[in-house]
Amino acid sequence: MSVNVDISYKSLNKHEEELCGDKVELLKTADSDIIILADGMGSGVKANILATLTSKILGTMLINGASLEDCVETIILTLPVCKIRQVAYSTFSILQIYHSGEAYLVEFDNPGCIFIREGKLIQIPFEERVIHDKKIREYRCNVNIGDYFLLMSDGVVHAGVGKLLNFGWSWEHVAEYAVNATKTCTTADRLVTALSDACDELYMQSPGDDATVAVAKVTVKKVVALLTGPPVNPEDDQRMIEEFMEQEGKKVVCGGTTANIISRELQRGITTSLEYLDPNVPPIAHIAGIDLVTEGVLTLTKTLHLLQKYANNEVDEDFFIQLDQKNGAAMVAKIIIEECSDLYLYVGRAINVAHQNPELPFDLSIRMNLVHQIETVVKKMGKQITIKYY
Repeated sequence: MSVNVDISYKSLNKHEEELCGDKVELLKTADSDIIILADGMGSGVKANILATLTSKILGTMLINGASLEDCVETIILTLPVCKIRQVAYSTFSILQIYHSGEAYLVEFDNPGCIFIREGKLIQIPFEERVIHDKKIREYRCNVNIGDYFLLMSDGVVHAGVGKLLNFGWSWEHVAEYAVNATKTCTTADRLVTALSDACDELYMQSPGDDATVAVAKVTVKKVVALLTGPPVNPEDDQRMIEEFMEQEGKKVVCGGTTANIISRELQRGITTSLEYLDPNVPPIAHIAGIDLVTEGVLTLTKTLHLLQKYANNEVDEDFFIQLDQKNGAAMVAKIIIEECSDLYLYVGRAINVAHQNPELPFDLSIRMNLVHQIETVVKKMGKQITIKYY
């Protein structure tokens, strides 16, 4: 079984602090995905530096094949114990999920990982090890599709202390909330947003500590093929459509002329949707065998705007309300964000005279600029992208 990992995280800064004392590092190796969540002691600049050092050191060493013992020893020697408080300058959690379906979890003084399988909380049978007088908790397991792993800093379980709750949002309550949330939050992003928003509400929008939630959801590889623009040479129409249709995964077509070409080549009719919910976005259409058919440049421009908000972590409840809208731009964005790990773009290079001067080269066209920006933002989202031009 080859698995894919859907990862998201969100941090709340302590009230009146510009920098977060927690740091999340996401790494990809040839055969795995790694999440490192470090929590620096205190808050503000000092904590941010400590957490950043911890996550960077751990990440660099793990990528280069260092053992856990070496990693922990380096952290201990680099960031000694505070003489006053007798606690570590930085705590951390490490989760590594291999594409083969194995997982490895390590924790040092952070709240325990919340592991959810088939809608139920699974108690993790950690093994404790002592490395340089430090208690380290380890766990290895085989994952299932749909498993959730939730890492957090202690600011999450402290949410509400002295305000809405006497003793904070305990680990058990966070776990119960997360289990219930997975019934409606079907992606890592949605679950992270729900948990972070709940945490912020308990702090009454004035967090008493840095609070970070990171979620990894085990999924399968999800391929999306997106076709836009007619080829420069009309004789390439058939080849482009054949290669697009042969690609596995969901099929999305963006562009009126492109839709007409695919309709003609496949000998399938086009019907325009009568649900015209957003006057700012052209209506979608339907072609048998194609998952989504939309207008081209206008729709992709609005799609790009949503993708950029997502990639820049400008994600909140309002963002998901926009993403769930039944208009072409939101529907394309939702497919790329939530239903795609590998995006294949099939791009025709013919210039639409309605969009710009036909004497300009293709590289300067509006559609080509959109393609380049989509490529950049999709890579930033951690997804694989392949582009073929015609």
